[in-house]
Amino acid sequence: MILTFPHMGSVYILVKTLFDELGATYVIPPKGSKKTLELGTKYCPEMACLPLKINVGNFLESIEKGADTIVITGGCGPCRFGYYAEMHRQMFKDMGQDVEIITIEIDDTGIKGLIAKLRYLFPNKSLLSIANAIVKAFSNMKEADKLDALSYKVRPREQEKGATDAIMNKFEADVLMVTGAKEITKLIKKTQKKLKAVPLIAGYEPMKIGIVGEIYTLVEPLTNMNIEKTLGNMGVEVNRVLTTSHWIDQHILKAGLKIGKRDFEKAAYPYIKTMIGGHAQETAGHTVMYANSGYDGVIQIYPLTCMPEVVAGSILPTISKDKDIPVLTLVMDEITGEAGYITRVDAFVDMLIRKKDKEKQNERVLSRS
Repeated sequence: MILTFPHMGSVYILVKTLFDELGATYVIPPKGSKKTLELGTKYCPEMACLPLKINVGNFLESIEKGADTIVITGGCGPCRFGYYAEMHRQMFKDMGQDVEIITIEIDDTGIKGLIAKLRYLFPNKSLLSIANAIVKAFSNMKEADKLDALSYKVRPREQEKGATDAIMNKFEADVLMVTGAKEITKLIKKTQKKLKAVPLIAGYEPMKIGIVGEIYTLVEPLTNMNIEKTLGNMGVEVNRVLTTSHWIDQHILKAGLKIGKRDFEKAAYPYIKTMIGGHAQETAGHTVMYANSGYDGVIQIYPLTCMPEVVAGSILPTISKDKDIPVLTLVMDEITGEAGYITRVDAFVDMLIRKKDKEKQNERVLSRS
């Protein structure tokens, strides 16, 4: 059995840690590329969302490298992600691909069904060793997300443009070459030290933009055209609360244990009072939280036809007006042009700069009077 999985930002670090610790044979899907998208678009329905198309492209590339078993998480609710596994089964059957799909979720069979799937994937491992591997994998995912967050702070402040990108590119190459949780942790820590040693522009305080939207489009660079790097290289500090580790913490651990209302639920409550699927409630809540934290603007990103984000997007203008925070919405699909995309982001940043300059002028006038 040769396992593979969807490529979604740095999620491969979590899965690689898990599979390394459990001695699984696996194929990491190649980093998303034009070829990935072309393969997925060729075999998916035209109106399928962008993440589904990229997933299919990922899997076909992994199958070319010898994978015969796809591991994917499941879901429920209005988001179509819950149907992905069944759609994949039908698509690969129609393509004549002999591939098995294992969905990791708690379905009608309950926890027993989940345990049975884990035992099937890792037949020679005890439940305790599987649990230990999951804990180590989650720990590495949290550290990898912290590493990304650190790069968002350093990139706009770096004295030598491209220094942060060079460090992060080397990390992405090196992490594929090391094995096991301990070695991956060492590499993450080493990379954090490199980022902290990057010379910064003294006294420079960049504008801050919060990124919200559908999780796959946020964390996978292919779907957002490297929005964090684009903004960072414009001299803007980016913050993205919705990471993979944050999602696991909020939706599996806290929600599973029913530990009260989460921060984004409280913030979103005046606008969206309940979970309507996907990340709509988080989009609204995090936008409010960014406004309350003094951010200069918010960018919402989601794939075309994503219903929960369409609903959230219809509410954001009200939040923008109430909280006096500009919001830009970017809707992505396979024909989104990079030039037009960058132009919109660039224009949004220019607008924020003018707004900030005007506010400073007004403050100076008031201080003199």
